[in-house]
Amino acid sequence: MAKARRQDTWAFFGQELKAQRETKGLTQTELGDLVFVSGGYIGQFEQGIRKPQLDVARRIDVVLQTGGFFERACLKLIDASPYASYFEAAAELEALARKICEFAPTLMPGLLQTADYARAVTLAMNPLASDAFIEEKVSGRLDRAQLLKNPATPVYWVILHEHALRLAVGGPAVMAEQLGHVASLARARRVLVQVLPTAAGAYALMTGMVTLMEFDDAPPTAYTEAVFSGNLLDDPALVKRVQETYDLLRAAALSPEASLALIESAAEDHRRCASTT
Repeated sequence: MAKARRQDTWAFFGQELKAQRETKGLTQTELGDLVFVSGGYIGQFEQGIRKPQLDVARRIDVVLQTGGFFERACLKLIDASPYASYFEAAAELEALARKICEFAPTLMPGLLQTADYARAVTLAMNPLASDAFIEEKVSGRLDRAQLLKNPATPVYWVILHEHALRLAVGGPAVMAEQLGHVASLARARRVLVQVLPTAAGAYALMTGMVTLMEFDDAPPTAYTEAVFSGNLLDDPALVKRVQETYDLLRAAALSPEASLALIESAAEDHRRCASTT
């Protein structure tokens, strides 16, 4: 219900943007040129399909002379989100993508995380947080994972570094369950998983966590994440560079069949460890 209310508010944001743009006598393309995005993006903002980043909202305020209205609205909506502010826009796009490709160098991607794994990660990053805060973050992550229950969209391809299989997040029992979950999704042909083995060496140093998203009616986008920060990239040249890097990682990774065998082997290793503790 809260998510629906937030979507309604973003729709209101789009309606106001359209009204202010038309008051200034600008087309979507003309406004897009002035705030350095495409006219198609402006149209998606107005329809509530795509949510503008904060810097775009600020530029819109300057061009339309709206006294900071769109910046304030954007900040309020971001604060109401269950996601970190730097990930909010990427999370919204994730739900619209027809194809998602990810590389995870150390931790399982959010879309693959079990509740216990997500809880362990959230608690490790927020050791003094309340139980309510932890559970809110876990719930938000599990809500995102509902995407993978849709048999039609999106296509999901993930490359996991072997470190993500070996790192005992939450303990061996949690890891055994987590890897079993990933293996089940792969065997159900819901996700395509490859593992970049430790033996691949320097390939693991080429990038941090990366997400590439493709859409039916918009250009592809890349999202990269570091410590408490993220970058959403839609410049075609930058997205192409990220795609080229991802292609190299994919070439160095094990085949899907060998990857699944390694995931199930690692799950069994964690399971044995859990049984002896």
